[in-house]
Amino acid sequence: MLVAILGLNVLDVILTMVILEHRGFELNPVVRSAIEVYGDKFWVWKYGIVSACLLLLCLHIKFKGVKQIIMLICFIYFTVVFYQISLMTEIFR
Repeated sequence: MLVAILGLNVLDVILTMVILEHRGFELNPVVRSAIEVYGDKFWVWKYGIVSACLLLLCLHIKFKGVKQIIMLICFIYFTVVFYQISLMTEIFR
């Protein structure tokens, strides 16, 4: 699941950049701020933050509820990527 989250994070960044190039808008205010500060290099910031959080979750996997949190994060990322793909199908029509 952790590897899936990391892969979905990379896919999220790629799809976000494509959508922004086609005059899209970033809904997440934290990521929007990172884009304003770092420009096209925001993906380095996002990848680093998500990777550090995944590392912490991996180290605490034995604690109660951590597996459920990982599953929830994976579901959220899957939903975001699915939404972005649906947006892109409309962009390229």
